[in-house]
Amino acid sequence: MVPSTIGLTSCHCTKGKQGGNQQNPEQEKQQDDARREADERREMMLSQILSSQARERIARIALVKPEKARGVEDVILRAAQMGQIVEKVSEERLITLLEQINSQTAKQTKVTIHRRRGVDDD
Repeated sequence: MVPSTIGLTSCHCTKGKQGGNQQNPEQEKQQDDARREADERREMMLSQILSSQARERIARIALVKPEKARGVEDVILRAAQMGQIVEKVSEERLITLLEQINSQTAKQTKVTIHRRRGVDDD
C-alpha cells in the first residue's frame, strides 16, 4: 500500500521561485507545512472511509493515472462529508463508483480521414 504517493500529485513545488514572485523562505515553509498538514488530514479521512482493499486499489490506480485517483478520492470525501457514506467503502463499491465515473467521463473519439485527391493520380 502506498498512501503517501497519492497526495503528492498536485504539489506545486516551483511556485514562487520564478520571476518577480519571490517569497521569503518563511512563507514558503508555512505554505509547505499547510499543504503537508492538509494532505495528512486527507489521508487520515480516506483511511477511515475506505477498506484496506479499496485503499490498495486506489493506490494502484494512482500509479497509472494519479489525476483519476485524486478525482475518485475527492468524490468519496465529498460524499462522506455530505453524510452519504455511513460505512467503510468496500472494494466492490469502489469498483461500481469507478465504473460510474468512467461512464460519465468517457471520451468519445472520432476519426476523420481527409483524402487528398489529385496528388497521387497515376
